[in-house]
Amino acid sequence: MAQIKVDGELIEVPDHFTLMQAAEAAGAEIPRFCYHERLSVAGNCRMCLVEVKGGPPKPQASCAMSVRDLRPGPNGEAPEMFTNTPMVKKAREGVMEFLLINHPLDCPICDQGGECDLQDQAMAYGVDTSRYWENKRAVENKHIGPLVKTIMNRCIHCTRCVRFTTEVAGVSELGLIGRGEDAEITSYLERSMTSELQGNVIDLCPVGALTSKPYAFQARPWELSKTESIDVMDGVGSSIRVDARGKEVMRILPRVHEGVNEEWISDKTRFIWDGLRTQRLDRPYVKKGKKLQAASWAEAFAAVAALVNTSEGARIGAIAGDLAGVEEIYALKQLMTALGSANIDARPAGSALDPKKGRASYIFNPTIAGIEEADAILLVGTNPRKEAAVLNARIRKAWRTGNVEIGVIGHAADLTYDYTHLGAGIDTLAEIASGKGAFAKVLKKAKKPIVIVGEGAVTGASGKDVLALAAEVAKTNGAVAKDWNGFSVLHNAAARVGALDIGFVPGRGGLDTAGMVKAAGSGKLDVLFLLGADEIDMGALGDTKVVYIGTHGDAGAHRADIILPAAAYTEKSATYVNTEGRVQMTTRAIFAPGEAKEDWAILRALSGVLGQTLPFDSLTALRASLYGEFPHLARLDAIAAGNGDDVGKLANAAAAKKNYALVSPVSDFYLTNPIARASAVMAECSQLMAGLKQAAE
Repeated sequence: MAQIKVDGELIEVPDHFTLMQAAEAAGAEIPRFCYHERLSVAGNCRMCLVEVKGGPPKPQASCAMSVRDLRPGPNGEAPEMFTNTPMVKKAREGVMEFLLINHPLDCPICDQGGECDLQDQAMAYGVDTSRYWENKRAVENKHIGPLVKTIMNRCIHCTRCVRFTTEVAGVSELGLIGRGEDAEITSYLERSMTSELQGNVIDLCPVGALTSKPYAFQARPWELSKTESIDVMDGVGSSIRVDARGKEVMRILPRVHEGVNEEWISDKTRFIWDGLRTQRLDRPYVKKGKKLQAASWAEAFAAVAALVNTSEGARIGAIAGDLAGVEEIYALKQLMTALGSANIDARPAGSALDPKKGRASYIFNPTIAGIEEADAILLVGTNPRKEAAVLNARIRKAWRTGNVEIGVIGHAADLTYDYTHLGAGIDTLAEIASGKGAFAKVLKKAKKPIVIVGEGAVTGASGKDVLALAAEVAKTNGAVAKDWNGFSVLHNAAARVGALDIGFVPGRGGLDTAGMVKAAGSGKLDVLFLLGADEIDMGALGDTKVVYIGTHGDAGAHRADIILPAAAYTEKSATYVNTEGRVQMTTRAIFAPGEAKEDWAILRALSGVLGQTLPFDSLTALRASLYGEFPHLARLDAIAAGNGDDVGKLANAAAAKKNYALVSPVSDFYLTNPIARASAVMAECSQLMAGLKQAAE
C-alpha cells in the first residue's frame, strides 16, 4: 500500500494503482475518453490530465502514471496530486478544443445524442467559443458489417474499439492507420467484422463514430422506458437493459454483472429485438381440415379438451423448449401429472443429463467468474464461441494472462485463443481419462483444472459414455476437490438448467424427447404439448395432434394442430437458471401483442377446461408453490452449489470406449431459436458469415 494526497486529502491505495484510480478512490472525478477499466492503457486522449506536486512542471496523464511513479516530498511527505487547479482546468479546456477541431456539429441528428461522453464533457470541461476557422478534416465512412454504423468524421482516435476487438473479442479486424491528420480507424481490407461480440464497440465509442445500424434514427434515449432484465439467447444469462417505446422493444443494452457477463453481451443478445415483433403469434389458431384458422381462446381450449378427453395419460406427452421460464415449465409439469402422464422432457433428444445424478452433474460448477482462476482447461465437444460468446471471452481473458493451458477434443474451430487440438472423438477423451498423453500431464499438474463438456457431446448414442469419461478426467486430475469443482457442463439453452432443477424429465415408465418423437411417429402418442419447443424433428411426429404454446410462427407452429399464443421473455416476469446454476429473473418491459398471454396463465386456464384445475390463481401463488418445493429458486442471483461427490459417482459409471465424434450442437450462431430466426438482422448476419465461410473454402 502507498499513501498519496489527492486535493489535500491523504488516502492509502495499492501502489500499483494509477493516479486516476487513486483520484476515484478519493472521490475526485477525472474525465476520460480513451481509458476503460477492462482495456489496456493507451493514453491517447489526454483528457485525464492532473497536476502532480514535485513532478514535471506540466500536466500528467493520470491513466498512464502509477502511484509508485511519484516521488515523496523532501522530508518524506506523501506525494501530492491535484485534479482541480487552474493548470488542470486550462489543460482540459485545451485538450477539448483540440478534440473538437475536426468534430462535425452533428448533435441534433447524431444517434449518440443524449448519451454522448463528448457532449457531456464538452459542457463540463470545455469552453464556449472556438478559435479554429480552418476547414474540418473529412474521413470516409467504413463498411464493417450490418450491425455497426460508422460516421468516421466524429472519431477522436481513442482506439477503444481497436483494443476491444483485439484484446476481448480476439479478432484483430480494426486498427489505426496513417499518422497525424491522416490517421483513421479502419477495418484494413474494408470487410465486415466477424466477431460475435462486435456490437460492444457501440457502447465503448464515446463520440458516436460507431453506432447501432439497426437502431439508427429509431428513437431518442429520453423517449424510452428502461427495464432491467436477463438475456435468454444462450445459457449464460447476461444482465441486460431492455429499452422500449410504447408496445415495441427498440434496443437491448448490457448491464454490469461481474460474475456473469462483466459488461459485454453477444450480438445475438443485442440485436435480436426486431425478431420480437415479426412473425408473432397474436391469437389462437385451430386446424380445420388441413388449414389453421383463427379462433377464440374458448374455441382453442375446447379443441384441446376434445383431444385430451379422448386419450389417456400414457398417450399424452409434453416437451419444453429452449426459451421457457421455470414457472411455465412447473405449471406444465403439474398439469401433465394431473393428466396421469409421465411423458415430459426439456432436454434434446438423447441427452444423458439427469437430475437424479445430482446438480453437480449438469451445471457449470466452477462458475463463469471461476474460469479466471483456472490454470488448465479441457474443452470436450463444445465451441464456446458459438454456444456462449460471452463465456468464451472469459476463457480468452484467462488465456491472455498466460497462466492457463487449453486443450480441445472435438472440431478444431477458431476460438480466438491458442489451444492444443487433442482429437475429435471419444477415444481421445478415454485416453486422457486413463492418464495417457501430454495434456493428461498438464491436467495432473494443474492446481485448478476445468473440464468443460458441451451439451452436444452428452447428447446422442454415446452421451452417457462422454459424461462418465469427462467426470473421470475431472476426478482423477484434481478438478474435484474440497475447495474446487472444475467439472462443467456448458448449456446452450436458457431453459435447460431450470427444467432439470425442477425435475422436468420423464417419470417412471415415461418417455424422453427421443421416445416421444418416436412414439408419435409410430402412432403410440395421441397428443403432444410443445411449450415453445421448435428444435425437435417435426417431420417425425406422424399423425399425432400437436398443441403448440409459443411466440413465433416457427417450426412448432407450422406443425401444430392448435396454437396458443404466448409471451416472449421481454413480455413477462419469469425465472431462469443459467448454465452455472445462478437463479435469475426477467422483468416485463412491454405487453404481449394481440391476444397472446403469459405461458403460465394459459396453462392455468387450460387446466380448468380440462377438469384438472391447477392450485394457483396468480403468479405469486405459483411461485409460492414453486419455492416451497424448490427453495433454492427463491434466492435470486445466488448459486446453489453442486455436490462434488455426485461427479465422483458419474465417474464410477462404466464407460464404453467406442469411437464417436464430438461436435457442437450450434452450427449457426445467429439462428438458434424462434426469435433469432424471425429477425431480419440475424438473417443478414447469418448470410454474411455463410458467404465468408464459402469464400474462405
